[in-house]
Amino acid sequence: MAIEIEQPSVGLSRVAVSNTHGEDSPYFEGWKAYDENPYDEVNNPSGVIQMGLAENQVSFDLLEEYLEQHSEAPTWGNGMSSFRENALFQDYHGLKAFRKAMASFMEQIRGGRAKFDPERIVLTAGATAANELLTFILADPGDALLVPTPYYPGFDRDLRWRTGVKIVPVHCNSSNNFQVTLQALEDACNEAQAKNIKVRGLLITNPSNPLGATVQRSVLEEILDFVTRKNIHLVSDEIYSGSVFSSSEFTSIAEILEARKFRQAERVHIVYSLSKDLGLPGFRVGTIYSYNDQVVTTARRMSSFSLVSSQTQNLLASMLSDTKFTKNYIKTNRERLRKRYEMIIEGLRKAGIECLKGNGGLFCWMNLSPFLENPTREGELALWNSIVEEAKLNISPGSSCHCSEPGWFRVCFANMSEQTLEVALKRIHDFMKKRN
Repeated sequence: MAIEIEQPSVGLSRVAVSNTHGEDSPYFEGWKAYDENPYDEVNNPSGVIQMGLAENQVSFDLLEEYLEQHSEAPTWGNGMSSFRENALFQDYHGLKAFRKAMASFMEQIRGGRAKFDPERIVLTAGATAANELLTFILADPGDALLVPTPYYPGFDRDLRWRTGVKIVPVHCNSSNNFQVTLQALEDACNEAQAKNIKVRGLLITNPSNPLGATVQRSVLEEILDFVTRKNIHLVSDEIYSGSVFSSSEFTSIAEILEARKFRQAERVHIVYSLSKDLGLPGFRVGTIYSYNDQVVTTARRMSSFSLVSSQTQNLLASMLSDTKFTKNYIKTNRERLRKRYEMIIEGLRKAGIECLKGNGGLFCWMNLSPFLENPTREGELALWNSIVEEAKLNISPGSSCHCSEPGWFRVCFANMSEQTLEVALKRIHDFMKKRN
């Protein structure tokens, strides 16, 4: 990019020139501020602290300890034949041992209340690839998916950019902690119908939004009845299922289907990854679990474009098959996340900031609406700019998550050390003190 080349007038594809990637969102702009001036306790103590990244680093030491105690896990095994077998493996079904281990792990973090068949697991290079792949399968260009707000800003890229599929927001509000309601779903469908847009599915994240609050079982029951009545698909993004503070606080759509003896199950698809629960986003391991045979078959064909390396599968098959390790990891990880959550909630409270009550996830949803000079999106972004430039904190403004109420901000707390979090809380406290 540093070499200056005269740009010809040759054209590019519509995807290449499209602005639906969403890179101009404040969500990504905040990342740029961090990339240009990243905080470092020793080398750059006045830099920007990254609080916009939903990454789980609180239990990374447990993963490192496992690898130290099982030095054979990341190797190819004994002998050249093992190396050859794995180096040449390209079956897009994935290694059977890994799919079996993944199914077992998915059951374990759900408290054993749901069962998963390894033959229905499709491997992808992360949840990003899984969500896009499902969108390609479920909808045609011009069709739409319903997505409750606030939602992860990356969905604008993952679901829309290359697929040509639209997102119809299901507007939720703070009066009921941003939970999805049947009325909001009906309103979104009516909005799509008025614009002559065909709705092909509903995507919910469980947690159902960036707040870390899980969807209640009764709400999931209503959502499943709704998609059945509308004859559309339901995608349940459950990437934080192991990050809730207690397995009893999390309800998977799989539990609802089993209780219903799998009636209408063919319209339900689950997305899961190891990025959040195990804190391994760099490994790029995602899964699609579908109860629809044709979706499984098609997803496997399309997964050729986003395979998980055999080396990664071998390593994680060994790790996830060790039930003693996974049991301890899940328990310890949840305890640490709860402690970290309580730490940030208390720190924000001392700064005069209230947060929405959550019970999982890697972030909190803080309410700065009382501190807006103007109760508008512009007022929210003005406050966000001040926080980035003065407090040197990258947080995510609610408008980047399509929140309809100005003044809400998503703040991640699990992607840093406790010492760094203490620095961040002091900066927030000092920032708020200046404004009062």
